[in-house]
Amino acid sequence: MSPANIDPALLSAAQLSQEIGASRLSPVAVVDALLARIRTQDGKLHAYVEVYADEARLAAEAAEKAIRSGHYIGPLHGIPIALKDLIEIEDRVTTGGTQVWHDRRSTYTATIARRMIAAGMIVLGKTHTVEFAMGGWGTNQHRGTPWNPWDPAVARTPGGSSSGTGVAVAACMAPWGIGTDTGGSVRLPAAWCGLSGLKTTIGRVSTYGILPLSPSLDTPGPMARSVEDAALLYQAIEGPDPNDPRTLGRPPAGSLKVMRRGVRGLKLARMPVIERDHVAAEMLAAYDAAIDTFARLGAEIVSVELPRRFADYTQLTGRIIGAESYFLVGDLIDDMTLPIDEAVRPRIASGRGVSARDYLGALREQAEAKAEFAAALGDADALLTPTTTTAAIPLEAVDQSTTPAHFTRFVNALELCALAIPNGFTAGGLPLSLQIVCRAYDEATALRIGWGYQQATDWHERRPPELG
Repeated sequence: MSPANIDPALLSAAQLSQEIGASRLSPVAVVDALLARIRTQDGKLHAYVEVYADEARLAAEAAEKAIRSGHYIGPLHGIPIALKDLIEIEDRVTTGGTQVWHDRRSTYTATIARRMIAAGMIVLGKTHTVEFAMGGWGTNQHRGTPWNPWDPAVARTPGGSSSGTGVAVAACMAPWGIGTDTGGSVRLPAAWCGLSGLKTTIGRVSTYGILPLSPSLDTPGPMARSVEDAALLYQAIEGPDPNDPRTLGRPPAGSLKVMRRGVRGLKLARMPVIERDHVAAEMLAAYDAAIDTFARLGAEIVSVELPRRFADYTQLTGRIIGAESYFLVGDLIDDMTLPIDEAVRPRIASGRGVSARDYLGALREQAEAKAEFAAALGDADALLTPTTTTAAIPLEAVDQSTTPAHFTRFVNALELCALAIPNGFTAGGLPLSLQIVCRAYDEATALRIGWGYQQATDWHERRPPELG
């Protein structure tokens, strides 16, 4: 069936770009289809905090008129997007997932949003997040937890903190969206919602205008239904921004130019055998199958010995996040009269006892760990791991004193980049996920590896069951 005969809400961003660019599909029809889907699905899925229906229609009408009059901006013109509720848009409410800020109105627009709007994209609305973006399970006590669409019967972890974006994109209520990742918050919801999610390197994408959790670790990134879409969105949002000094001196990487080269000749490292402990059997089977696929595609598979366990990096990341997040919102956490999530309060309060000596010690340890890891990885192009230890679990089984970020936090601690992609399903139909970890500022290689895998598999093409 040609794209022209499919519900526009079900099309990928790349397909929408082709159809809109060729004037075979109107941005108005796309926005109307997505808004209709939001009306029928989001009552249960609870992905959106706010939907900008009227404004999105106006923007779609303007895009259609511009394109018809020969004023086509480029490949993103007229394509809708969902934004995590940390991203400032002038005169819009941005809550950061906390009920305390339920009426907090932004006074300016984030660089990332400005770039997308300048490229012709249409903001559909804001999506739910864990309070203050502090948590990997995806829950939110006071503002509600999005429903993972892969199980219509049982409420399961959507992944966090970018839970709403993950659910919205997976359920085809947006073709793609923006999340943020401080310890796994793009990759965890991507894993549990069956998406491709890119954790970018610090300085690749401006954080100006994004509510911070841990400024030295926060990174925005795309969440999409394919690597191709993730790369297309990444290309639009990366690049220098005078308002974020860390982005200066980092020219765009040209990821799309190398993405289609395939994996033949690349050297891919499997994770140490000791890290297979406590990983679900179905996740390990999917991981091993992915390794075999890469070998068949011509990649060289190698083994590496890492200087530390992933759990050690998890603790290091936690100390940095705790200290920095407590500095930012500790006054709110310490006010017991405020409606703060009971699971989030102790996570941020952990930073209360971190002294300046401890914090600076953690930063020094981080620098040492980066050098150690780089030496251990050697000349390998990427390290492959599962993204999570299990598929999404029932919400009632969540232990909020733990984190699901076992395989993700080390990437943040070491200031690397990583891509999470679907690589199978459980017997019960829940997505499984592979993580492709590359050196800092080497997103192009991560996307190349992920794209090569998706050319040989179809896991990313599956969609959750429709709601009745």
